[in-house]
Formats: sequence, C-alpha cells, structure tokens
Amino acid sequence: MPELNLVEAVNRALAWEMAQDPSVVLLGEDIGVNGGVFRATVGLQQRFGAGRVIDTPLAETAIAGTAVGMAAAGLKPVAEIQFSGFIYPTIDHIINHAARLRYRTRGRLSCPLVLRSPSGGGIHAPEHHSESPEALFAHMPGLRVVVPSSPSRAYGLLLAAIRDPDPVIFLEPTRLYRLFKQEVADDGEALPLDVCFTLRSGTDVTLVSWGAALHETQAAADALAQEGVAAEIIDVATLKPLDMATILESVARTGRCVIVHEAARTSGFGAEIAANLAEQGLYSLLAPVQRVTGYDTVMPLSRLEYQYLPSVQCIVAAVRKTLEGA
Repeated sequence: MPELNLVEAVNRALAWEMAQDPSVVLLGEDIGVNGGVFRATVGLQQRFGAGRVIDTPLAETAIAGTAVGMAAAGLKPVAEIQFSGFIYPTIDHIINHAARLRYRTRGRLSCPLVLRSPSGGGIHAPEHHSESPEALFAHMPGLRVVVPSSPSRAYGLLLAAIRDPDPVIFLEPTRLYRLFKQEVADDGEALPLDVCFTLRSGTDVTLVSWGAALHETQAAADALAQEGVAAEIIDVATLKPLDMATILESVARTGRCVIVHEAARTSGFGAEIAANLAEQGLYSLLAPVQRVTGYDTVMPLSRLEYQYLPSVQCIVAAVRKTLEGA
C-alpha cells in the first residue's frame, strides 16, 4: 500500500475516476501542461489527453459557468480554482445555477460537478491565497461542502464527491498538502459523504474540527492526555449536510465540547454546530461550548499567520476552561 501525502492522494483519486468513467473531465488554470500550482493534476493531461484535462483562461467565472454547462449536459466536471481567495467570482454560477438546477427542473436535470480549491492558511502566501470560505458555501441550499483532513480521507471523499449527482464544494487544506504521508489504498473505494468520523475516543470532552485545524486538535488531545484528560475527536469532514447526530452522541458521553476551525470567528461554521448543540443537546452539556477560531481579520502575511491560526495552546486552554465550567 503506497504512502501518499494529501496532494498525491487527490491526484490518485482523480486518475482512478477518470480511468473508470470517461464522463469525468478536469478544467482549471494551469492544471494540464503544468500539472496545477500545487501539482495536484500532474501527469493527468499526458495520460488522458487535453480534451479531458483542460487548461482554461484565468477566468474563474468562466470556469464555473463552463462546468455547470458540462454537468447539465451529462459530463462530470471537476473544476479547480487555483486559490480559495479566487473562488468568489464562481458564486453566481455555483449558487444561482449549480445549486438550483435540480430544483429548477423538478429533477429532470442534475448538476454533478465538483469545485476543488486549496483552502486555508499556513503557507505564507499573500492576500487572497489563504481564505477559508466553507461557511459561505454551507449556507447555500443545494450544495455539499467537504473538507478532508488527511490523505486517506481526501482520496475517499473526492471519489465520493465525483460520484455524487449534485454539486460538491471540495476544499483541500493547503497546509496539509505535503505535511505528512499515510498509507492510502489506491483501490477506488469511496468514503461516505454526510457523516462525521470519530478519530479518537474519550470521556471528558469532545473536540470538533475539520481540515487542517485537526492537526493541532490532535496534538492538543495528546497534550491533554498527559494531564489525564481523555478527549474525543470528531472530524466533521462533510460540513453540509451536517451529521449532527454523531456530535450529539459524543457530547452526551463527555458533557463538554470545544469546536476548532481556522476560519474567522463571526458566522464561522463552528457557530452553526454550537447553535445545534444549544437546541438539541443543551441538557447534555455540563459547561458552555467553547470555540477556538481565527480572527475577524484578513489572514496576515508570513509568520503572523501562526498568530492567527488556532494553536495547540489555545485549544488546551479552551478545554481547561470548559472543564472548570462545572
């Protein structure tokens, strides 16, 4: 079984599905000849041809609009937006058309497209290159929003996203692209969408996170274990639709919850989870829910990124606070 990093896992998933399904096509800026800015599509145009791995102009609106048309016509386009800060011009087509096509046509048409984009900070990139827009897309009916947190989940979830009959926003944590490797079976087995993954069992507190922030969340759980605190870790993975049942079951066991994400705090997706806990799990809580998030600012440059991103120390402090709340 090969050891892959996350960007290699994405490449393998794309290659597998293209080999199995001739309706799968890729499009995006520099994805063909150059293999993508992060090399996620390297070698695919040489293998499958320029008619299926299509280099586009620098025009995100056109990429999204073309993908919607392809999907409506029976193809399965996987469109890459080079950085998540450039994803906003796609909103007209993705929200007004892709997300509504099944409803608008009363089920006669669907829109099986995937919009892939690197997401989040941690690589010292300039402005517009480190956005975390998951909450924006999760707010919109008709869209699935998926954020993988490891190579194996990137592989399995991307396969599931391509096979889904409706549009999926697939945000790949840039910081995790080459952070670590793990064994990934390149066997075409998809992971289920719309479910959370329990990465670690615990009895004292539930840590809920997704994407790159899970790296610090897991390190915080290790540090807490040295203090005798058993943290349960939930990887949300599919933010929309949200598998709230898994989170509620965990909080019913632990009585406490800390939510960790690197997107800005106000109206971040963690607030949605906290609201659901207040509505459905209030009597399980022994202390207020805590959130560890980014700040309500633009992602700062260079080393200041690490002052913005949730740290192990901040997560541990939030857990200690919730443990003191009862």
